[in-house]
Amino acid sequence: MNFTFTGVPGSDAFRWFSEGLREVMRAEGHRYTHNTNDARLVFNFFPRGRPRPFRRSAQAVFVCAVTEFPSPFTDHIAQAYPVLPRALANLAVGLVRSDNGVPEAHFVTLEQGHYVVHDVRGGSEYFGQVYARIEPMASSTLVIDNFFEPDLPEALWDGDAITGSIRRAGGRLDELDLLPAPFPMDELLPPRDFRHIKRIFGIGGLSYGNISARYDAKWFWMSASGVDKSKLGTIGRDILMVKDYDAERNGMIVGHPPGVEPRRVSVDAIEHWMIYREHPDVGAILHVHGWMEGIPSTDFNYPCGTRELGKAVADIVRQADDPARCVVGLRNHGLTITGTNLDEIFERVDGKILRTVPMG
Repeated sequence: MNFTFTGVPGSDAFRWFSEGLREVMRAEGHRYTHNTNDARLVFNFFPRGRPRPFRRSAQAVFVCAVTEFPSPFTDHIAQAYPVLPRALANLAVGLVRSDNGVPEAHFVTLEQGHYVVHDVRGGSEYFGQVYARIEPMASSTLVIDNFFEPDLPEALWDGDAITGSIRRAGGRLDELDLLPAPFPMDELLPPRDFRHIKRIFGIGGLSYGNISARYDAKWFWMSASGVDKSKLGTIGRDILMVKDYDAERNGMIVGHPPGVEPRRVSVDAIEHWMIYREHPDVGAILHVHGWMEGIPSTDFNYPCGTRELGKAVADIVRQADDPARCVVGLRNHGLTITGTNLDEIFERVDGKILRTVPMG
């Protein structure tokens, strides 16, 4: 993967970190480029409290914001999470002063994950751990493009019993307090950056979790990206029909009613598509940012919306005793739960989901 740096590492700690980061990226086989248009991974440096957005030209570009977080650093949601949308980033790394002079590197993810790299007696090991947190992003391929087709059959324009079950599931997640408050992008971003996000990604906010249910052998309904899952309403805007994955164009084919301006389907559509196509008995899939004890889990924290995350989850589902009724942990992220239908999923997991996802 080609990578580049943008912005100015101003402080001594910034410069030290940027030099070590560049060295470890090159050592791992990635190529540095001075041309941001050639890079698939952009490290965007800016001073603490002054997020500087990097406006990518294509969806398939990852952005890692690099800044300094306040000391003491005690609340990654309040003190750091807003950096992500304001910098238009997939991942944020914040340096925090430490007693031994080597800054801690705090990583904050869009899934609200938080983990720390401390000094481990030597720069090479320190930056090896930093790279281990970045590598899943550096080696992934996003599948977040949507190809919209206004050809949804008229009988489905107002939904059906299946979309009714998806709406009920959204309400149930809200009752179980498994829907963290969505971040209103239009309130966090200046108008220019908000327009950029809508143009590139077709979303109007950041929300968590997603819900899908099979329609037939090939199609499935799924919640849209960036919507409040407790208030799923309009077909084509809040709930969409996923028809297929176009491998040549690397995007999801999505049907909607004519006359409705569609929102992009959830970024995890590729993962759900893989599971539905391989396992005809799977009738519904629920993804939440929670955890359950004693479950198999992916090994790496791949970003949402990547083929690699979808494949990692699909591999575990395939190995389950009953793929149609299994629970998979997504490392530092949450749960993907399959079932015959959404009501059956809630019956199985009722009282078992922990709201805090373990980080490591």
